[in-house]
Amino acid sequence: MTIENQIRAFAGTFILISVALAHFYSPYWLFFTVFVGLNLLQSSFTKFCPLEIILRKIQNK
Repeated sequence: MTIENQIRAFAGTFILISVALAHFYSPYWLFFTVFVGLNLLQSSFTKFCPLEIILRKIQNK
């Protein structure tokens, strides 16, 4: 699995989890969804993604 696919999988998983938490517990969990979405958006413009750095360090070990 490529790093890009791993990032998409992480983002999708976190979004689904936060939507479920917002539905069952508190709508404030949607702020986490917004954070993930904004991070994806900024990384598409800046080509900087913190998760990519973490995944590259994990793969190099």
